[in-house]
Amino acid sequence: MIVGTVKEIKNHEYRVGLTPESVHELTAHGHHVLVESGAGEGIGASDALYERAGAEIIATAAAIFATAEMIVKVKEPQSQERAMLRPGQILYTYLHLAPDPEQTRDLIASGATCIAYETVTDGHGGLPLLKPMSQVAGRMAIQAGATALEKAHGGRGVLLGGVPGVLPAKVVVIGGGVVGFNAAQMAVGLGADVTILDRSPEVLEKLGMYFEARAKTRFSNRANLAECVADADLVVGAVLIPGAAAPKLVSAAMLQTMKKGAVLVDVAIDQGGCFETSHATTHADPTYIVDGIVHYCVANMPGAVARTSTYALNNVTLPHALRIAEQGWKAALRHDPHLRAGLNIWDGKVTYRAVADDLNLPYTPAEEALN
Repeated sequence: MIVGTVKEIKNHEYRVGLTPESVHELTAHGHHVLVESGAGEGIGASDALYERAGAEIIATAAAIFATAEMIVKVKEPQSQERAMLRPGQILYTYLHLAPDPEQTRDLIASGATCIAYETVTDGHGGLPLLKPMSQVAGRMAIQAGATALEKAHGGRGVLLGGVPGVLPAKVVVIGGGVVGFNAAQMAVGLGADVTILDRSPEVLEKLGMYFEARAKTRFSNRANLAECVADADLVVGAVLIPGAAAPKLVSAAMLQTMKKGAVLVDVAIDQGGCFETSHATTHADPTYIVDGIVHYCVANMPGAVARTSTYALNNVTLPHALRIAEQGWKAALRHDPHLRAGLNIWDGKVTYRAVADDLNLPYTPAEEALN
C-alpha cells in the first residue's frame, strides 16, 4: 500500500503521524511511504532520517494526498486538507467529529474512509489510541493550570503546592478516567489539595485505593460538583463520552460562585468542552477570562510536547496501520471489531452512532460498509 504522512498545519501542532521508526516498520513490510518534506521537524526528525528509514520525501502535501492510498495524520484534517481527500482514500487520524459539523460535512462529501483514533476500542472497554494522549493531556493540565494561576497570567497568584505555613491550592478534577487520574497524580505530586469527582463507584474505589489519604474522592452529583467548584483554585475538566460531545457540567452561573482568578482547564475541549463558557484556544493564545475566571482550552495540548506525544501515539497507532496496509481496510476491520469501532465515515455515510446522533445525521452501521 502507498502510505502518506504530511506536515500538520493546525496552530502550533508539532506532532507527526509517522516517526522514522514507524516508516521503517512499514517499508520493511513492503509498503511505500511518502513523507512531506519537513513533516518531522517538530520532533527533531529530519528528511534525511526519514529517507534512511525508507521513505520517499515529497515536496508538497497536495502531491501526497493525490497519490497515497492511506493518509496517516495526528490532528483532524483542516479545511484545505479535507478538500484534497478523494473517494475510497483511507484517512487514519484523530477526528473528534461530534462537536464539528463542518468537518463532518466535508468528510462525508469527500467519499473517503475515515478511521478515528479516538473511537478505536480494546477488549477491556478502553480507548487505547486515545489513552497515551489522555495521559499527556492530564499531566499537562496541571502544568498549564499552575502557570495560569500565576498573577501575571490573570490567576489568583497561588502556588499549587503552597509552602510551609501556607496552604496549597485546591485542585478539583472532574472525571476519574485516564485524563483525570493523570491530572490528579501530577497535582498530588506537587503537593496540592486534590479532590476527584466521578459517577462510577468502581472508579472512585480504585482512585481511593491508589491515592489513599493523598487525594479525596467524591461522587459527582450537582450539589457536590457545585460545592467543589466554588471552593477550587484550579478545576480540570476531564470527562469523556466516547465519540460524543462532552456534557456541559460547569454552567456559566457557577462561575459567579468561584474565587476571582481561579482557573478552569478544559481537557474535553476536543469534544466540545465540559464547561459552558469554554471555547477552543491555541498554544499561541491559550487563555481568556470570563467573569474573572481564567479559562485554558487549548484543543491540542499534547502538541506542545511533540516528541513525547508522537512516540507515545505511534506506539499504539502503528500496529493498526500495519494491519490496514497489509489486509486492506475492509478485511482489517472485519477481522478486528475493536478497530471497526474506529470507522466514523465511509462512502459519504456516518458509521459511528454517537456522531450521527449528536449532529442529527443518518446512521449507517459499520457492518454495512464491510458487506
